[in-house]
Amino acid sequence: MATQKKQTRQKSKKGNKTQSNKTQGKSNIAIRLMGKHFWKILGLVTLGMLLFSIALYIYNARHHKDAYFAHYKEFGIDLPENFQIHGIDVSHHQGKINWPMVKSMESQQVKIGFVFIKATEGYSLVDKSFTDNWFQAGLAGIPRGAYHFFIAGKSGALQAGNFIRHVPKEQGTLPPVIDIEQRYGVAPALFRKELQIMLDTLEHYYKQRPIIYTYASFYNDYLAGHFDDYPLWVAHYFELKSPRIHRDWLFWQHSEKGHVYGIKRLVDFNVFDGDSSDFKKLVQPLAEN
Repeated sequence: MATQKKQTRQKSKKGNKTQSNKTQGKSNIAIRLMGKHFWKILGLVTLGMLLFSIALYIYNARHHKDAYFAHYKEFGIDLPENFQIHGIDVSHHQGKINWPMVKSMESQQVKIGFVFIKATEGYSLVDKSFTDNWFQAGLAGIPRGAYHFFIAGKSGALQAGNFIRHVPKEQGTLPPVIDIEQRYGVAPALFRKELQIMLDTLEHYYKQRPIIYTYASFYNDYLAGHFDDYPLWVAHYFELKSPRIHRDWLFWQHSEKGHVYGIKRLVDFNVFDGDSSDFKKLVQPLAEN
């Protein structure tokens, strides 16, 4: 009888041990399955968070841009908002221009309100399309001004003479523009001296304070602090709100990829920092001395 009880207890222990092993095995399997599920879930959560972050970044970028720019399908580019007057600048690179078509183009109440036309370069070069562009733009009734491409290191007086010989002195035109964007290895002090001579010569002749055109980087490197009394036309692309420059500016060239009816090639786009009253004052000549 005792032996039978002993055998029964041994069987019971074996059974419990077997049951325990089975339970332990199931637990191990469950743990492994939970581990696999955990890493799978963690991977999905991580991927989801990454995709969400990317989507949020894109949304914020677009939302931030829309706060300052709006897309104009006809012009093919985004135009900065909160500016009343938009315009272009052209040279012979744009080819033959149909100025009445330029004048008539309108997109979401935005029209071409002014144009700067390349006139001269250096001592003697004259843009081959200047005379025609100047006459036809004026005939179409588009406010216009002329610009000169300045060659650093060369005589400012001779360059001014080239501009004066070819750009008419007329009422109601925009001030003359000096485009300086390359140094050609010339010492900054030297080209600033010649630039000042040309500025003075043009102002004396046209009775309008000339405008300086340049890129934001060139201005910051070589012109900052030297010509603060002159209106600035600054070129700076891919900026959301305004050119990155630490002074007031009058015109901002924000794109070089605009489309305009009557012009077959891409064209630069600009905005004027002021209203129609400010613009009207700009085209009025200075009082005679």
